[in-house]
Amino acid sequence: MHDDKPSRNRGVSLIELVLVVAILAVFAAIAAPRYGRASGRYRLDLAVGRVITDLRLAQSAARARSASCTVVFTVDTAQYQVTGLPAPDGQTGDYTVRLSAEPYRAQLVSVSFGGVPQVVFNGWGIPSSEGTVTVGIGNEQKTIAVARNTGQVQIQ
Repeated sequence: MHDDKPSRNRGVSLIELVLVVAILAVFAAIAAPRYGRASGRYRLDLAVGRVITDLRLAQSAARARSASCTVVFTVDTAQYQVTGLPAPDGQTGDYTVRLSAEPYRAQLVSVSFGGVPQVVFNGWGIPSSEGTVTVGIGNEQKTIAVARNTGQVQIQ
């Protein structure tokens, strides 16, 4: 006993497939730039957080040892060094952070502590002068401020 109606294979036509792919391509074209900007902002937040944490670390180390601790910034190479602290990865040498490397891929736009690219925290954790560090990725920038009398480190 067979059905007299001809059977039709159910499936997707080429036109339907092309339409779905075209719609997905439009969504991808809209989402890609947004993802890139969000990724850049995320990396900038990471880099700024790292600089703030390390400035506070240098300040705490100066207090703990009752001796000065210096953070020296090099704008051209987007790195800084905390003198007197061991390397965080257990290797020999000073504590050095390269913001231009992964995961940050950031630049030091400007650094000024009384006209010099370094800050010295004395044995009480007070900085040698107030100053700012500006970190950037693409068109996005954030500035970190260090207060003179308190040594407070925060985003401006």
